[in-house]
Amino acid sequence: MTDAGEHALLRDGSMVHIRPLARSDGAALHALVDRLSEQSAYLRFFTGGLRTPHAYVDRVTGDGWPGHALVAFMGGQAMGLAEMIPDDGGRAEIGVLVDDRMHGRGLGTLLLEQLAIEADARGIAEFTATVLWENRAMMELLATAGFRVRRRFGDHEYDIGFPLACTGELVTAIEAREHTAGVASLKRVLRPWSVAVIGASRDPRTVGHRILRNLLDGGYSGAIYPVNPHTDEILGLPAFPTVSAVPGGVCLAVVATPAEAVPKVARHCAEHGVQALVVVSAGFAETGAEGARREAELLAICRDAGMRLVGPNCLGIVNTAEGLNASFLPAIPARGRLAVMSQSGAVGSALLEQAGATGLGVSSFVSAGNKADISGNDLLQYWEDDPDTSVVALYLESFGNPRKFAALARRVGARKPVVVLKSGRSDAGGRAVRSHTAAAATSDIAVDSLLRRAGVVRVETVRDLLDTARLLACQPLPGGRRVAVVGNSGGPGVLAADACAACGLEVPELAEATRSALRRALGPSAAVANPVDLTADGGAAQLTEALRTVLADPGVDAVIAVYTPPFGSGAAASKAAIAAAAHGADKPVLACVVGEDSLIDDGAVQVPAYAYPEQAVTALRHAVDQAEWRGRPASPAAGPPGIRPGRARSLIEAELRFTPSGRWLDPETAHRLLGHYGIAMAETISVDGPEGAVEAAALTGLPVALKATGPALVHKSDVGGVRLDLRTAEQVRDAYRDMAAALGDAMTGAVVQRMAGAGVEIIIGALEDPRFGPLVMVGMGGIAADLLGDRVFRAAPLLDGEAGEMIRSLRCAPLLSGYRGRPPAAVPALEDQLARVSRLVADNPEIAELDLNPVIVTPRGTAAVDVRVRLAPPPPAPSPLSRALG
Repeated sequence: MTDAGEHALLRDGSMVHIRPLARSDGAALHALVDRLSEQSAYLRFFTGGLRTPHAYVDRVTGDGWPGHALVAFMGGQAMGLAEMIPDDGGRAEIGVLVDDRMHGRGLGTLLLEQLAIEADARGIAEFTATVLWENRAMMELLATAGFRVRRRFGDHEYDIGFPLACTGELVTAIEAREHTAGVASLKRVLRPWSVAVIGASRDPRTVGHRILRNLLDGGYSGAIYPVNPHTDEILGLPAFPTVSAVPGGVCLAVVATPAEAVPKVARHCAEHGVQALVVVSAGFAETGAEGARREAELLAICRDAGMRLVGPNCLGIVNTAEGLNASFLPAIPARGRLAVMSQSGAVGSALLEQAGATGLGVSSFVSAGNKADISGNDLLQYWEDDPDTSVVALYLESFGNPRKFAALARRVGARKPVVVLKSGRSDAGGRAVRSHTAAAATSDIAVDSLLRRAGVVRVETVRDLLDTARLLACQPLPGGRRVAVVGNSGGPGVLAADACAACGLEVPELAEATRSALRRALGPSAAVANPVDLTADGGAAQLTEALRTVLADPGVDAVIAVYTPPFGSGAAASKAAIAAAAHGADKPVLACVVGEDSLIDDGAVQVPAYAYPEQAVTALRHAVDQAEWRGRPASPAAGPPGIRPGRARSLIEAELRFTPSGRWLDPETAHRLLGHYGIAMAETISVDGPEGAVEAAALTGLPVALKATGPALVHKSDVGGVRLDLRTAEQVRDAYRDMAAALGDAMTGAVVQRMAGAGVEIIIGALEDPRFGPLVMVGMGGIAADLLGDRVFRAAPLLDGEAGEMIRSLRCAPLLSGYRGRPPAAVPALEDQLARVSRLVADNPEIAELDLNPVIVTPRGTAAVDVRVRLAPPPPAPSPLSRALG
């Protein structure tokens, strides 16, 4: 923790500032001691009166104190203190002191968590404490904190020890506390008991007027206070000159003043107990350096006062369940089950407009703007438990804390689908790398890997987002990929079937019993294969019967009903027929009502309808992906057998002690590192001259490959640094001399390898992304690795079955299964290689880049014939114990 400290949330949603103790904190801590009850002082210091506590404050703020302490402030007052005094054995004795007014709000636990982070950074592995028997509050704190507490009973006290190992139980307990605090904090924003509009105006053209009008028209039941010093009344409501003049206090303030006035307004709100701000004003970080300074000042004011902040530079917020429309949106969103956050006001407005047009209402909407404080991570915490929300949709331009987002989205997605439209797919920044893997791993690939692992449904357009959200909000998830298409016209039905095939969905032949039932119900002119065609004469009753029949087929997981107006019984009756068939179905039913995007809603069931078959199929494919993700194991695959992680760790630490900034490993060291994880490699001998190359060739056996080595040589074949199929000693000698002459100082040596047998060339790679974590890659290897771009990335470590899924998804996968009469390659061995690389980089974030290219996959096994590994000190990973606000 820096001297500036961090802000975090307590159980009731209030905010506290925690920082290292300073000598100047003596007066504030003496005031804290003066506020202690006699009981609290006794339980903490084992003695009556306040003399000992005051002496304690003088000691910890004086010279020569051997410990480390954190102090918590709220509203300018010291509210808590946590200290640790290390010994020489990797342990530290701790003590926690909390203001009586803060008991039961989670401050003691929060201080203990943060102290554990500080201890870990100092190499302390265990805390100890002595607690009086009657100190039930401290015992409860320790029992519920998530640490594995050991107790030793004394005459009047417990001697307690607890290791600081970051166990799953501890992380789960901290996540639960963070969730409780985050939800309580966001209720002040989305469920306020009163709203003030600062900058409200009588002029209908102003933003402040539109926000006030939307609050009134939305039916908000709480108190609404216009704040404007130049008038007494706006829209029939009494206006107040300042927030301080508002009777009864303000929970949420919506600020619509010029940007330069916003910091002053925020200070005024802070002084008068406002709990949250929505700043719609523009003119902050989006405008340049001066705006960024103003935004930082605004955030500092809010943090010091414990106010949550939406924006600045946003449209506002909506909660339809509360009738709260604190925005300047042009229309009031309809109530529904979709929660929406958008970084872009324009995208958010368009999204809500289209959602309303298709009948999809929203539970709440937050225009995040510049995301100075409240972000998608905060909102995921809130929407996870929101009874009014079934699906979460996010439009993101950036990630604040990607790893925390992934953890939250994975947890929320297990209950409620999370749909994300992420802009910025192009990689404008570039990356100073020299491996195939890192060059291919654009920032968007890292984002895609993160979202895929988290189970997030990633869509490409606003229309895709709304199409998918309508399905996920209204219908059950499918049990598989088998789709039946039922319609009244052949063309759209065939288009739907084609779209299914293109999306990896199946359109299977229906069971004989199903076809027989369809023949009886539809007559001889209907087609009862899949797609099922009622023909243009098929009426509403036949449509319902056909849909119910295919829904009952055990070989069908989802049904798409296609209706082409104006045939059959007409649009209204046909839509009613589709809804009737969907009643009580445990499989998803979608409709394509050609030319119409809508929601078929008969009061008992809702069926999403799409204008074109491709829309329906794309939405269904996302629903299938979501269902399959929920069915996969959530934990990483078991560690491969025969690995030696301790030896790999020792090798890496030794290398970084020798070259602290990191380096490309020489071939021998790289081979040793990979060998500790059982990664199969071709026999390789390093040489430093032509005669050494000849001797190495004699050891490995001819024919051999000769490859130049050197820190600057990456794509060796491009510069003449690879010679293959050398069959005599003279060829080996001449090849080395020719390479050395051509490459000059760039060639520092070479390696000799026996020629591998014929097989498929694959590349396996990995890298440590500083924001998203370790990624692993597999693709077509050799000289085609960059040309064809046939590769797949996933987050490491891989989950059970994920290595095989990656390999099967490659375009070159048929080459591995015996293409055109060739013998099938050893795919299980390739999966094993990929899993081992995944585990290696997950265990060792110091591996910045890794390439195995090519890996020759033969019918007998695999062997990596070229290896490059770069080590670098990794960026500090965020502690899983930290609940600090971003």
